Amino acid sequence: MSIKEIVVPDIGDFESVEVIEVLVAVGDIVQVEDSLITVESDKASMEIPSSESGKILKLKVALGDNIAKGSVLLMMEVDETSPEVKEESPPPPAKKTEKIEREKMAPAESVTSKASVGKVQVHKPSPTASIDEVRFSKAYASPSVRRFARELGVDLGNVEGTSRKNRINRDDVKGFVKKAMATGGSGTALGIKPMPEIDFSQFGDIESQALSKINKLTGEFLHRSWVTVPHVTQFDEADITEMEAFRKQMSKEMEKNGIKITPLAFIVWAVVASLKAFPRFNSSLDATGENLILKKYYNIGVAVDTPNGLVVPVIKEADQKSLVEISQEIRELAIKARDKKLKPSEMQGGCFSISSLGGIGGTRFTPIVNTPEVAVLGVSRSKMEPVWNGAEFEPRLILPLSLSYDHRVIDGADGARFTTHLSKMLSDIRRMMV
Repeated sequence: MSIKEIVVPDIGDFESVEVIEVLVAVGDIVQVEDSLITVESDKASMEIPSSESGKILKLKVALGDNIAKGSVLLMMEVDETSPEVKEESPPPPAKKTEKIEREKMAPAESVTSKASVGKVQVHKPSPTASIDEVRFSKAYASPSVRRFARELGVDLGNVEGTSRKNRINRDDVKGFVKKAMATGGSGTALGIKPMPEIDFSQFGDIESQALSKINKLTGEFLHRSWVTVPHVTQFDEADITEMEAFRKQMSKEMEKNGIKITPLAFIVWAVVASLKAFPRFNSSLDATGENLILKKYYNIGVAVDTPNGLVVPVIKEADQKSLVEISQEIRELAIKARDKKLKPSEMQGGCFSISSLGGIGGTRFTPIVNTPEVAVLGVSRSKMEPVWNGAEFEPRLILPLSLSYDHRVIDGADGARFTTHLSKMLSDIRRMMV
């Protein structure tokens, strides 16, 4: 055994580089080619490997130090029996243009060089919704592995390392992704272990039925929306006694022309009027989550139940259409949806969605926001209820409303104001004309 200084090898055309990561500690046993530190220049980052095998006695560098060829990294008690590795120059750093491309893909991992010694630069976290930046930053992995993980959208806080001292390598990240794909990604974004496989046949007869493509796509979309959007649901009611009487009268008069006005058409009208009164509900957050995009058009999505699953066709420019036109368009889109003839363009561009279960039943429910929209209205079955008019109880037709919204954009007070305004529109349809 002997004590040796482990120095920085030839690092290319750089006078000095900054230490951005120290990968070992005093007392560690390392082997030849094990990485000791990570350094970064203004062009690329690289790991400096050990030229010897042995036990680390003392570290000579710290995070933020500037080092150059020949600088002492640490003191090591060397195992004389281990083969010494011929000092070789590390791979040439990537060209500046390559670094720029990498930074476009993983902006949170870029580091700028600094003239001052001993300073550690603090970076603004990437706006990746599924990554816990604190856990990610504490994960034991090199910058190249961190960049690789960000490109794949993997939270390193959920990955188990298999290298020395549980360090995470590229194969660990790949294995994590493969496992997530095999399990459908259930719960991985939240760090929750997937459900264990269960042989249900041991309890009785079973039948396996494959999900339709619509079921799968809808499930993935709704799951993403549920785990990334802070949902709040506001419940309210609307007295639609007069509205329903007017609807039936108009439908009877137009029946000879094959026209039928649906209650949903009135709801679309009332929603448009409410969106005009509360523009924040007719918006979307941009990709960074820092800007609100207010829309000047009114495209209303209407959920349609089909044998293969839920689809949401969109009524474009609903503010420019009459009750008759909206009723006919809803009917035509519903038929197309059930016949699998909807075009992609007929399901895009929505500002706000309506999910009506009135024809089926139920009292109230909590619909999931159809992101990137910020709110969705749930409509349940209306029923006659006794309502006190100041002198006596009288029967009134009451429609239950459930408004779910993105709490990052909409406060609870505004949610209540919106449903109150919507209720007034439906309770007195003359208000929609104003």
